[in-house]
Amino acid sequence: MTRPELRIRTDRFVSNIAAVRERIAPSTLMVVLKDDAYGHGLRWAVEAAKEAGVEWYGSYDVGSGVEARRVLGDTGRILAWVTSTDAEIDDALHDRIDLGVGSAEYLSRIVTRARAQGVRARVHLKIDTGLHRNGLLPEEWEQTIADVRAGEAAGHLELAGIWSHLAEASDAEDDDAQAVFLEAVRVVESSGPAPEALHLTASAASWWRPELRGSVSRIGAFCYGVRSADGPELEGVLPVAELVATVVTVRDDEAVIAIGSFDGIPSTLAGSHVGTTAGARELRRIDATTAVVAGWPGMRAGDPVWLFGAGEHGESSATTLAERIDTVGEEILTRLTSRVRRVVVA
Repeated sequence: MTRPELRIRTDRFVSNIAAVRERIAPSTLMVVLKDDAYGHGLRWAVEAAKEAGVEWYGSYDVGSGVEARRVLGDTGRILAWVTSTDAEIDDALHDRIDLGVGSAEYLSRIVTRARAQGVRARVHLKIDTGLHRNGLLPEEWEQTIADVRAGEAAGHLELAGIWSHLAEASDAEDDDAQAVFLEAVRVVESSGPAPEALHLTASAASWWRPELRGSVSRIGAFCYGVRSADGPELEGVLPVAELVATVVTVRDDEAVIAIGSFDGIPSTLAGSHVGTTAGARELRRIDATTAVVAGWPGMRAGDPVWLFGAGEHGESSATTLAERIDTVGEEILTRLTSRVRRVVVA
């Protein structure tokens, strides 16, 4: 039985990057790499983005940043924004990875490690603009900036960025968050030069709210062609990944394909449409290791069936399938990564 393949299309990824860059200009793209590049493979994503001329990479954690640095060598900037252990801070300083800082305690530990190594740590301070997902409170901001300026004077710190996350619950709330963010920038400017990297928006707000973008935009899912749940399709952006299974048996008016719930396909996706060489067909049933698809003229063993992809053969996108089971597209992709064979297609 042929194993299903998660085919990763490098050409689409590069095309998506170009479309995103055009959309967000003059803001600079930071390609986000969290969750093994949303299940597509971190090393592949960094190599392809590097070839496309991407300068900024958001690794989320230090470990992913270290892996990205191995690919990038001396080029590119990497930001790891999750709060890390002292050992991870040491790794980040060694590999010239910028650190996102959302608390005075974390800043203090970074200063201590930088002093011990005799290096200058590049930090991006996070202001809590109302989402309450980590971040310094506005009332803590002025004192923290004073501490950062002292660290700069002592040669232990470089304020490389100011950033935050948006709730994206409503335009009004995001407008209020921007006001908090801009006030934080003003406080920094009153104490010295503001950093070049100012980033408030991730994928959705970067795409639809140009007035909220800073000098850098952190975009992950959209670069991989994964749209927001219940959101519209994105102009110029296509899914990078396509899941392909093989017909193993033909019977009457049905084709049995070599993929099932053990491969990470939820049985609740029965009734959705998949792609075939003859166009869209109903996915009638999902068993443990196989699934049954409505047949088409001339079908035979060995034919490919697209479970999801860019729609070229009538298949749905990963996000569309995810909406049927109340999850998100990237969760389906990351779930499949360890269970099916991942193949990079140029």
